[in-house]
Amino acid sequence: MITALSSTKPEQKPLSLGFLGLGWIGRNRMEVLLKNTHSEASVIAEPVPENAEQALVYAKNAKVMDATDEIYNSREIDGIVIATPSAMHARQSIEALEAGKAVFCQKPLGRTSAEVKKIVAASLKADKLLSVDLSYRYTSALQAIHKLIKNDEIGDIYAVDLAFHNAYGPDKPWFYDIKQSGGGCVMDLGIHLIDLALWNLGFPEITEITGNLYYQGKKLHSAENQVEDFASVSMTSEHNTIINLECSWNISAGKDAVIEATFYGTKGSLAFRNINGSFYDFVAEKYAGTQTEVLVSPPDDWSGRAGIIWAKAVQAGKGYDYKSAREYIKVAELIDRIYGR
Repeated sequence: MITALSSTKPEQKPLSLGFLGLGWIGRNRMEVLLKNTHSEASVIAEPVPENAEQALVYAKNAKVMDATDEIYNSREIDGIVIATPSAMHARQSIEALEAGKAVFCQKPLGRTSAEVKKIVAASLKADKLLSVDLSYRYTSALQAIHKLIKNDEIGDIYAVDLAFHNAYGPDKPWFYDIKQSGGGCVMDLGIHLIDLALWNLGFPEITEITGNLYYQGKKLHSAENQVEDFASVSMTSEHNTIINLECSWNISAGKDAVIEATFYGTKGSLAFRNINGSFYDFVAEKYAGTQTEVLVSPPDDWSGRAGIIWAKAVQAGKGYDYKSAREYIKVAELIDRIYGR
């Protein structure tokens, strides 16, 4: 009698993660990662005790460390999740990559394109995956629109309208300090829209940019000393596609938020928009003349989806990604141009 040999594979080791910054977004991304990937929170670093205590509810076995270099040098750590203020992103991302850790960072990756290029160079040298939480790409509504655009459903796109108005604005003082934030509503909100517009258009070169930045209703003549709370920007691509962007903080929007991206093509239009002023609920619609077809509607549990994709790619052994790295640089260079840098 021949006894069959067991074909059971050894269980895969959980992805060991370190978390820097455990405010609301940091805790949300941690919770989603731990629930939806084969990973564990090994180490956390958070200066606010209340935030650290709340984070430990999800990561009961995590070590709490004050010195970030201890986290980078922890041999068991595979990746670092960064949700700290923007001024820290470049240094922390570079140090983590140089220590051989994959990085998932909140936007903006850097305050300038120079910072972003240094981070990308560190990712290339270490051959470690670098990803940025440009989360709207991963909503079901935007995914549906992207697929239809790739399939030429609306023909040649000649215009894109983008809007992101936040009736509240940030609640942390550092957002209003340009040295710490790198910019105002364009850096905070517009970056999402610029990324998704370029992504859907295939990242064309932008040949022309004109725009106006405002703070409390007064036009800014230099973005070096003051963050903007309202921006109106017009961009033209190498294919003569016009891209119009408006974004704001603390505007009288009549609702919590207005978030929209509409793509106008020679055979129809596609729109991504929030409903009822929500920051979380989106629809995708297709327009043909006066007719509207709803493609995607809530619910959609998209929060943290970008992090899940990053974690699974790291677990699978993926390293430096040239395509996404170039996209991060292009978006950062465009924002520099909007600010006149």
